[in-house]
Amino acid sequence: MIRFIKHHFDTINGVEIYPIVSLLLFFTVFVVMVLIVLKLPKDVIEEESKLPLDND
Repeated sequence: MIRFIKHHFDTINGVEIYPIVSLLLFFTVFVVMVLIVLKLPKDVIEEESKLPLDND
């Protein structure tokens, strides 16, 4: 099964760029999300952490 898939990927021109682009895209999104979370004010984090326990 893997040989069948690998053969089709070998016939596509420029297919070696797709894993690199995917990794860069994932890494960029991950780093941006970490930066957004780190920049959140502490009061917002505390308020959101109490939301699941709030009855109102």
